[in-house]
Amino acid sequence: MKKWGFLLLLIFCFCLPFMNIDSFFDNQKDLPKDEHYENELVKEGMISETLENIEITKEEVYEGNLLLVNSEFPVHPDSIKSDVINLSAHDELTKGYGLLDSEIYLSEEIARRFSEMISAAEKEGVRHFSINSGFRDFDEQSKLYEEMGSAYALPAGYSEHNLGLSLDVGSTQMEMAQAPEGKWIEENAWKYGFILRYPKDKTAITGIQYEPWHIRYVGLPHSVIMEEKNLALEEYLDYLKEQKSISTTINGGKYQISYYPVTEDTTIQVPSNFPFEISGNNMDGVIVTVFSGTIHNSLRELKEAE
Repeated sequence: MKKWGFLLLLIFCFCLPFMNIDSFFDNQKDLPKDEHYENELVKEGMISETLENIEITKEEVYEGNLLLVNSEFPVHPDSIKSDVINLSAHDELTKGYGLLDSEIYLSEEIARRFSEMISAAEKEGVRHFSINSGFRDFDEQSKLYEEMGSAYALPAGYSEHNLGLSLDVGSTQMEMAQAPEGKWIEENAWKYGFILRYPKDKTAITGIQYEPWHIRYVGLPHSVIMEEKNLALEEYLDYLKEQKSISTTINGGKYQISYYPVTEDTTIQVPSNFPFEISGNNMDGVIVTVFSGTIHNSLRELKEAE
């Protein structure tokens, strides 16, 4: 009898690493609003030994791809992307589209994402894109504001262009509102982590007129959820705060997205066996995106960099 018990124990230990964890993520769609994500992990069988503590500093509220910048929440010095480059000096990143001039700057990471998206558009026969504006420092933004006025520009520190995450996309053939390039961006940008930041039906929410040329990188899966639920960035961040934790499946990749308020340095728990990303919201907390399944580029690179 003891031999049989020992044999069963061996079989269980051998099979444990291959057990299907799909049920864990599939059951996360309707989490109680008053419970934190780490409690749900334990309740669903992700025992404490599989979790690791991550310290979140107050500065991280102002870092990441989900930062909200508008008239109420200006750009924090820590928010500006550290990898801003002059695109005219990087031919490998500008294949398939033009630049308005030789002084177009952008986060290198975002430039790579944009280049991937333009390659996809070219395969569909849409190929007359250009970048008319990218990252602007505060001095350039101030000069633009003085020249254009409040009807056409924002004060320094209150424009997404001061982050390095946004760019104005044009067509070399016609205005974006009528161009095939504008239509393609509006219908497809969300598939590649970009959103149309100021859509026509959200002017009351964003406070900004319809801009078919202004796109913003938020990354996957956030752009997909925003598209499915027709949410502007302001609405999406409010939605995450209300729900506290949501899950979604995209192309076989399963994502758990959780909001954590941060008023001082805070310690949270995440699964130690899945990659994750952390982004502040530029207001009062961070969004943690934990990931299982087919790894998309940014998370793969994050894991390899560890």
